[in-house]
Amino acid sequence: MRQTRAAPRAGLPLPDPDRIIGALDTALRILFAPARSARPVPGDALPEGPAQDHDRRLSIGLMRLNHSGEVSAQALYQGQIAVARDGRVKALLERAAREEVEHLAWTSRRLDDLGGRKSLLNPFWYAGSFALGAASGLLGDRWNLGFLAETERQVESHLNGHLDRLPPDDQRSRAVVEQMKKDEGGHAVAARREGAEELPRLIKLAMRLASKVMTGTSRWL
Repeated sequence: MRQTRAAPRAGLPLPDPDRIIGALDTALRILFAPARSARPVPGDALPEGPAQDHDRRLSIGLMRLNHSGEVSAQALYQGQIAVARDGRVKALLERAAREEVEHLAWTSRRLDDLGGRKSLLNPFWYAGSFALGAASGLLGDRWNLGFLAETERQVESHLNGHLDRLPPDDQRSRAVVEQMKKDEGGHAVAARREGAEELPRLIKLAMRLASKVMTGTSRWL
């Protein structure tokens, strides 16, 4: 009796190996390779500072936190890009991600100048943010953009707080943070222009709580 071959079972498609390799390569470069900036580092010609040791320690903590935030932003964008459906949305995310690489380079450079180190928790923040970005993207491009707009709005507010706390004589750090704030605001405006969906209040609250966890640990670790 001739045996019939069983029909293949329907199910979820297997992940694209090239996309997986690309995502891993991007993660390794962001976490362990030096970031490069096409634009000059803001404030590079300003006087070095701060003068007092306690002010320097404050600047190091705040810039370490900003660097971790940029690591998380990169992961978030990469997760969103991986599942974006619309070509215009994907292009917007890719442009924003390129600017965030520059922020990564600026904060890394500033940490080196101050004699500080990067957060030990960056791999953890990257993994969590990538998953969050991919999950938001799976809901659809309008929600993807809404998540982007709300993230940038919260980051802009967070950077405003840093400008209030940075030592007055740390002009270089202030110049970096001010340019980052300007860029983040531009990302949020672009996302809303493309039709970003307003996120539910509960999701916004969850995002703020997650941000507090990161800010409460990365500044010290």
